[in-house]
This record gives sequence, structure tokens and C-alpha cells, in this order.
Amino acid sequence: MYVCLCKGITDSQIKEAVYDGATSVGQLRKCLGVASQCGKCGITAREIIQETLADVPASNGYPQYYAVA
Repeated sequence: MYVCLCKGITDSQIKEAVYDGATSVGQLRKCLGVASQCGKCGITAREIIQETLADVPASNGYPQYYAVA
């Protein structure tokens, strides 16, 4: 589903960014542009971050995997 209509960002893209290490809306803004125009998607993006982080095994708040190039 589209979360940020201004930038055309989907929930899948946000989840991938969280898997890659983004843990806040500010970090998503830097890598995807979420909540950088009208800002209405910020709340939904924050909810997706929290849900995704809860599903990822973590230690000290960081996911326990590494990106493979």
C-alpha cells in the first residue's frame, strides 16, 4: 500500500529500509524522502517502523543480520 503519496513510497519500501537499519522517521526521510513534503504520512511510517522492529530479532535495538552485497 502507498504510505507517502507525495513521494510514491510504499509500506514494503519502508520495511526494507527498516531491515537495512532505519529506526526512525528522520532516517526514513533521509533515505526515502518520507514525510518530507506534506508530512501526513509520518504517523503511518512510524507505526510501520515499530511493527517491523517488533518482528525483527534484535539486540540492543539493532537487527541481528547483515546486508549482503
